[in-house]
Amino acid sequence: MNNSNLSPMVTRYFELMASPDKTRTVEVFSTDATVIDDGHTYRGHDAILGWLSGPASEFTTTSTRLSAEQTGTRALVVVRLEGDFPGGRVDLSYTFDHDPDGLIDSLTITT
Repeated sequence: MNNSNLSPMVTRYFELMASPDKTRTVEVFSTDATVIDDGHTYRGHDAILGWLSGPASEFTTTSTRLSAEQTGTRALVVVRLEGDFPGGRVDLSYTFDHDPDGLIDSLTITT
């Protein structure tokens, strides 16, 4: 899928999440950013690092981007994940909000 309509930080987020060391992904978040995933909230770099090295890395997955839209400082990306997690397949919506410097200030992942 074409990434040209997405901010550089959202594009970088998905590139880093596809790498073996997901902890580097923290680089795209503002210092006090928030991630909401699977009913849990992670605030700040330390908590986000815990999420990246724990729940976000728990299963082996492949992903297919189904849609992507950026409007101002908000991006919505829908991704199909397939892998060794319960159910084996799910479509997730990633809602990103950016701070004034272009870093990701919040990420909410929902089904």
